[in-house]
Amino acid sequence: MAARSRTRKSVPARILRLLLKAVLWFVGLSLLWVTAYRFVPPPLTVTMIGDVLGGRSVTKDWLSLARTDPNMARAAIAAEDSKFCSHHGFDVDAIAAAMKRNAQGGRVLRGGSTISQQTAKNAFLWQGGGLFRKGLEAWFTLLIETIWGKKRIMEVYLNIAETGIATYGVNAGAQRYFGHDATRLSATEASRIAAVLPLPKKRPGAAPTGYTRRYGNAISRRVGIVRRDGLDACLR
Repeated sequence: MAARSRTRKSVPARILRLLLKAVLWFVGLSLLWVTAYRFVPPPLTVTMIGDVLGGRSVTKDWLSLARTDPNMARAAIAAEDSKFCSHHGFDVDAIAAAMKRNAQGGRVLRGGSTISQQTAKNAFLWQGGGLFRKGLEAWFTLLIETIWGKKRIMEVYLNIAETGIATYGVNAGAQRYFGHDATRLSATEASRIAAVLPLPKKRPGAAPTGYTRRYGNAISRRVGIVRRDGLDACLR
């Protein structure tokens, strides 16, 4: 009887030890993973794997941030995350505004996600929502902000973000839409690529029409503001 009682009491302890080991393994492996991507370009992402499994041929062409036209980073900041250089991974005001709009039944724009959060999701996780994935996204966002820094975050973001059907990175996007690489991009060209990022499978980067064209034009006007106000200062 006493033996059975000790066995019952030890089960929760064993489960707790297993959970603790799992957490420690996850923390250790995620640290190694993020540190590796600090120096090595991510070879594949979950989204890319999905395209491959769907029978598509993935197009990507890594280009360092130093060689990428500065207009591209400025357009990304103008479109996605004006506080990129000043926050530490999360834009509290944008998150609060998104939650308020969601509570009112309005359309949430980008869900308040920063470029850092989007990079963490694109590099290490999968698309879609859910609290579990959001929790993982927050963890990886903290890691890349700490281990990578802003320049590497922007570099990875601009190289793995989907810019068209089975097309990844702004360099491949520039070649697809404009016939040249991303080492030279006008503010208009960079803004058209930035306008595609929220819905890359549905928005055309070349000869855009309707909302995509208007959105791209709006981003193009903001590119000058980003430069003038030094909103990209952390990348210089």
